[in-house]
Amino acid sequence: MTTNDAAAPAPSPASSSLANVSRRGLFALAGAASALAATPAGARTWGSGFTHSVASGEPQGTSVLLWTRFVADADTVLEWEVSETADFTRIASAGKATASASRDWCAKAIANGLEPDRWYYYRFTAPGGTVSDIGRTRTLPEGPVQKFRLAVFSCSNFGFGWFNSYAHAAEANDCDLAVHLGDYIYEYGAGNYPSAGQADPGRDLEPDNEIVTLADYRTRYATYRADPDLRRLHQSLPMIAVWDDHESANDSWTDGAQNHQPDSEGPWDVRKAIAKRVYREWMPVSDEPYAAYDIGDLATIFRLDTRLEGRNEQLDLGTVLEGASDPEAALAALVKFREGDWADPSRQLLGEAQEQWLAEGLAASTARGATWQVLAQQVLMGNLRSPAALAEQAGGSLPDFIRQRMMAAAMASRVGLPLNMDAWDGYPAARERVFKAALEADANLLVLAGDTHNAWAFDLDHAGAKVGVEVGVQGTTSPGFESYLSFVPPADLANALVAENAQLQWADTAQRGYMTVELTPARATTEFRFVDTIRTRSTRLAGTKRVSVGAGARTLEV
Repeated sequence: MTTNDAAAPAPSPASSSLANVSRRGLFALAGAASALAATPAGARTWGSGFTHSVASGEPQGTSVLLWTRFVADADTVLEWEVSETADFTRIASAGKATASASRDWCAKAIANGLEPDRWYYYRFTAPGGTVSDIGRTRTLPEGPVQKFRLAVFSCSNFGFGWFNSYAHAAEANDCDLAVHLGDYIYEYGAGNYPSAGQADPGRDLEPDNEIVTLADYRTRYATYRADPDLRRLHQSLPMIAVWDDHESANDSWTDGAQNHQPDSEGPWDVRKAIAKRVYREWMPVSDEPYAAYDIGDLATIFRLDTRLEGRNEQLDLGTVLEGASDPEAALAALVKFREGDWADPSRQLLGEAQEQWLAEGLAASTARGATWQVLAQQVLMGNLRSPAALAEQAGGSLPDFIRQRMMAAAMASRVGLPLNMDAWDGYPAARERVFKAALEADANLLVLAGDTHNAWAFDLDHAGAKVGVEVGVQGTTSPGFESYLSFVPPADLANALVAENAQLQWADTAQRGYMTVELTPARATTEFRFVDTIRTRSTRLAGTKRVSVGAGARTLEV
């Protein structure tokens, strides 16, 4: 596909209403406040003027957030306009926003006074008359709504290949809103996920070290946001975005992360604050950690934080099995763990405040008559255990550490423990509280999940009651099970996973892409769109798969 970033995107037909600084130096400063105030002089600016096109997000019925970046010699006041027409002859809202060095030259504004359920065009103008790219955005509908379509993305690792999912979504032009479920960037340095052998030679990562400092995070976002297909997606659609772990560091939780070493990388609170700050600078998002969006009487979307607000540290099966001298001892340790730490009712994933907010929001959504209650969040909610046969198939063909992990997962499965302790499966009491709140609210729960890089479709149940359904989106570029379980044909793996897990109705573990979710008063339909390749720029699809659920059914049709 050929893209022209300066051109205004065409109206969508989706509905009748659519028209290098040292990475350690920062930690010599005292405390998070000092670290956040520092803007190293050597931080890269990526040119001058409007460097990274435009973006919009946080849509509501009468407002939307606008974003751009303008690099100058001093803080610059930009004018912005929102228009009903691409030629800007019918201005609907206007105002000013400041591009400041203190925010890495990123500027944001809230456009108010808009009409619900309308497409708009917007632009920024600099004092000298330079005009940004023209962006397209839209407000959310109010009142009766017959159809609304989401384009859902996750896990976009720059080094593995091209963002063809973004390109296809912009070209298809058939959605009302983009939803990004996290891992928008990755924190690793060059040669570490992807390895040198896995990396696409055309995708040079900057900075080439693991990002830790303020300058590091800013440069990494600038690298990602310079991608032409990501720019085009932001230019074409408003976005609701949530962070997952890699926007800070791998397997992050409230007080730490697997990929953060305080002895060499400084206090976690400093790094976490930097990660949050830069995310909010570079993304068209508010500073609220969680929020709700009403799509008329059709749906409420709840944007959740399952990473940094309230999550307790992840449990670890390897730790549970340490010292077990034989299989019987290992099984006994796993049973003790299952009945103890794993089931601990005090463990949190959302945190008490967010959990209460969600329960109240679910009840309010159904009380006002909304058909669907949609959770836009990061990690899988459905039960997922490892098929025991996988460990047997591995034989001696795998590295010892992978084979050991597979054996541990198989033993855990025998006693009813899940595969992934970093997902909701690792926080069963927290999940039960959410399910209970959904049932008490009589919600039509539709859960959107990212994180795993694979595609999933689950029925969700609690104590024999149907709760709702979950669709998990495959990675944009990040590899799935096929990358380390290559000894199992993908179809066989998917079938084994479905057979092992009663909630799981369908899975694809070998393809990249994105999904669309179409909501109507009668049905929610998810189309998994699989891109043909990520090694070259292309918008060709390899195939699609549709699953759906009827309103009130809480059971998928696959």
